[in-house]
Amino acid sequence: MAGIMASRYPGVTWYCPQLPPSPAQAMAAVMAYIAGWPEGADFKSMAVAGSSLGGFYATWVAEKLNCRAVVLNPAVHPARDLAKYIGEQTSWHDPSETFFFKPEFIDELRALEAGPLRRVENYLAIIAKGDEVLSWREMSARYLGANVKLVEGSDHALSDFDQHLPEILEFLNLAA
Repeated sequence: MAGIMASRYPGVTWYCPQLPPSPAQAMAAVMAYIAGWPEGADFKSMAVAGSSLGGFYATWVAEKLNCRAVVLNPAVHPARDLAKYIGEQTSWHDPSETFFFKPEFIDELRALEAGPLRRVENYLAIIAKGDEVLSWREMSARYLGANVKLVEGSDHALSDFDQHLPEILEFLNLAA
C-alpha cells in the first residue's frame, strides 16, 4: 500500500507508523500526528485504514473525526479477545521482536470503544468469512449498514489483499 500511495498519489500524506502496544499511547500518537497537519487540513479529505486491531483503531479515529475508514477484518471486541494475551508477545511483523502486553491495556481498549457507528457511509469493511482469528459474523454486525464486502474464504491476514485494492482506492477517492 505504501508503494501504491507513493507512486500513484504523491500528493497524499501517508502515515503508517508502528504503534506502541499501549492502546492509549497509540491513539495519542496518531492524534498528535494529525494535529500537526498543515493549516487548512480538513478531516473530510482524510481517511484512515486498519486491519484487525488497526481496524478497531481506525473506527475510533473515524468516529472521533468524522472521516472515512477502510477496515480489514476489524477487531470488534479487542478488550475481550486480547485479555488472554497478557504477557510477553511476539510482533507479527518481526518474530525476533517482542513486547509486553500489560493488563492495563485491556482497560485502555475499553476506553476506546467507539459505540454505535454514527455515519455508516464513512466505512468500507472488507471481511473474510475464512478469518481464523475473528468472527466474520461479529464484524458484519458491527458494520451493519456500512459498505461491507463479505469475502468467501480468505483469511485474517487477507492474503488476497491485492484483489481488494481497486475497491479500496475507489472508496478512498484519492486525488493524484
